[in-house]
Formats: sequence, C-alpha cells, structure tokens
Amino acid sequence: MASALLLPSASSSCGCSRKIHAAIQVPRLQKLTFSVPKIPKRNLGEELNIRDGFINTTPVEKFNVIDDRSHSSSTNVTIQLYAILEAVADRVEMHANIGEQRDNWNTLLLNSINMIILTAATMAGVAATGGIGMPLLALKLSSTLLYSAATGMLLIMNKIQPSQLAEEQRNATRLFKQLQSQIQTMLAIGTPTQEDVKEVMEKVLALDKAYPLPLLGAMLEKFPAKIEPAVWWPKNQVLQKKNFSHEGKQCNNGWSEELEMEMREIIKVVERKDIEDYVRLGNFLLKINKTLAISGPLLTGIAAFGSAFIGNGSWAPIVAVAAGALASTVNAFEHGGQVGMVIEMYRNCGGFFQLLQESIEATLEEKDLESRENGELFEMKVAIKLGRSLSKLRELARKSASSRVDEFASKLF
Repeated sequence: MASALLLPSASSSCGCSRKIHAAIQVPRLQKLTFSVPKIPKRNLGEELNIRDGFINTTPVEKFNVIDDRSHSSSTNVTIQLYAILEAVADRVEMHANIGEQRDNWNTLLLNSINMIILTAATMAGVAATGGIGMPLLALKLSSTLLYSAATGMLLIMNKIQPSQLAEEQRNATRLFKQLQSQIQTMLAIGTPTQEDVKEVMEKVLALDKAYPLPLLGAMLEKFPAKIEPAVWWPKNQVLQKKNFSHEGKQCNNGWSEELEMEMREIIKVVERKDIEDYVRLGNFLLKINKTLAISGPLLTGIAAFGSAFIGNGSWAPIVAVAAGALASTVNAFEHGGQVGMVIEMYRNCGGFFQLLQESIEATLEEKDLESRENGELFEMKVAIKLGRSLSKLRELARKSASSRVDEFASKLF
C-alpha cells in the first residue's frame, strides 16, 4: 500500500518538474529601431561660414553646375588635344616611311640609269670596232634604245629630285616630332584652352602645306625662279614694326631695356648674316642644279642620236661613247652628290632663322610686358637655338651695336 501510494506521487513530481522545465523559456529581445536624423552635407566653405556665424544664401546647386561645366570644358579640350596628338604621331610615322622610300628611289634610280648609260656606251663602242651586218644592227639598235630609256628616266628623275624629296620628309618628321613634344608638354604641365587647340591645329595644317606627302599636284616646285626660306608656321597675323618708349621702365617679368636692345641687335645679325648667306648659297646651288638637270638628258639624247648613225661615219661612235660617258658623270654628280638635298637643307636653314627673327619681333612688339614670355627664359631659348652661351650672346649683341660683327649669329650650322 505504501509503495502503491508513493508511486503516483513520484510520477506526478517528475511530470511537474518536466512541466516546470518546459515552461522556463528565455524571452526574445525585440528589435529596436532608432531613427537618426540625416545631417546635411556641407562643403568646407559652408562649414566655415556657419562656424563664423554667416549664412550662405546662395544655393549649392548653382556652384555644382558651374564646376561641372568648367570641368566638362577642360575635359573636352584635353580630349581634343589627345586626338590631335594621335594624328601628329601618325604623320611622324608617315613622313619617316615616305622619306626612307624616296631616299631609296634616289639610290636605285641613280645606279640603274648609270648602268644603262654605261651599257649603251659599251655597245656603241663594240659596234664601232667590228660590227658588220646583223650584229652591227643589233648593237646599234640596243644602244639607241638604252640611251632613249636613260633619257626618259633622267627627265623624270630630274623633275622630281628624289634626294630633295627625301630631305623634305626628314625635315617634316623632325618638325612633327617637335610639335608632338610641345603638345605633350602642354598636357603635362599646362592648363590648355580652346585657343591652344586652335593654335595646334593651325600648326599641323601649316606643316602639311609646307611639306606635302603626294607628288602629283602637290609637290613643291623644285626649280623656282629663286630660293626663299621655307615657311612651316601659321601666318595668322601681320607683324608691324613699332617703336615704344622705354624711358624709366623698371625690370618687369624679366624684361629690361638692355635685354630688348640685345634682342634687336640679334635680329639684325640674323637677318644680315645668317638668312642672307643661306639664301645666297641656295640660289647658287639652284643654278648649278638647273644646269645639271638639263645637261644629263641632253647628253643622253645626243648619245642616242650618235649611236643610231654608227657605221655611217667616223664621228657617230665618238659622239655616242663620249656623250654617254659625260651623261653618266653629270648624273652621278647631280644625284650622287644630292645637290637637291643640299638646296632643301639651305632653304630649311633660312626658314629656321626667319622663324627666330619673327618670334623675337612679335615678342618685342607686345606692349604688355606681363603678356610676354619671361625675359630671362626667352633669352636663354634664343641662346640655345643659336648654339651660344648667354655671355656669348650678349657679346654678339655688343659687337652688332658697335658695327663690328665679323661672325654669324648661329654656331650650330
């Protein structure tokens, strides 16, 4: 009985304990959300104004629009300059390749024409020594045809002057590389504007006009009436000579009265000595080149005429052989000596000094000294272009002022 009475109680206690354990649960924490007020974004200028007690009543959106527009304009200018830079790099490659091709033209045509002339002269000599019947006719005909072919090839070669064409492309390659470096410097350390883009475009077009790539319809005249200095820069303004009073002027932006007088004397030396000398030498070589260009085809034509009459008299073979030998010599001197290339080199040197002269004149004619390039920097650039130190440049100006100039301004060439 006792055990029977105890068992239910034990079981009931276990059930109660189980119920108690089951009823004990950890309460779940509810998610608490806090609303944090948004702090309006302010730039540094607004924050300083608020701290100082000032309220900026101008809407921020207007400043953002202006900044976006200026940034967009600057980005557009940079993109345009990069596009021009790519075109300039392409022109450098084109002029380099075409210059190499035209230099090969000069070498191949020179060797081919001389071999043709010498072969024709040899055939004419052989025909005169013992040719009879059909062998004589074959040698005469071959010699005449070779001389005629050499005459036509010489006319074409003397017209286009391959050595001068190659020198033009070499100069164009150098000048386009110079423009390329100027654009890269402008993009690296400057703040380019739309005016800079316009100026660079004008320089590219001026170079294209000064050194054309095609031959037909665009080739520069190889035998002008007289040599003029090459012009590869834009002529967008007329330089007018003006005299300004410099009395009492203080040194401003690196400029002084002494420096301006020095630059004016340098202009006189460059104009009287360097430009005049290179133009004179270019015109002298132009006359020689004209004479050689006429003499070569004329001699080969006479040789062809003489070879056609071999066997009909004693004078014909002499004319054929002698004229052929002279034609080969003239051709070797004209194109082997690259007389056209030397003429183009003198023309380009004259253009270099003329550009230097015009740049100095344009700088001195600027009234506002602050708008000029820094005077000390400009003097250094002029000295470097002439291959002189600053002391030598000033000494040259003093000699010019005292009319004792016995040297050229440039020490480079």
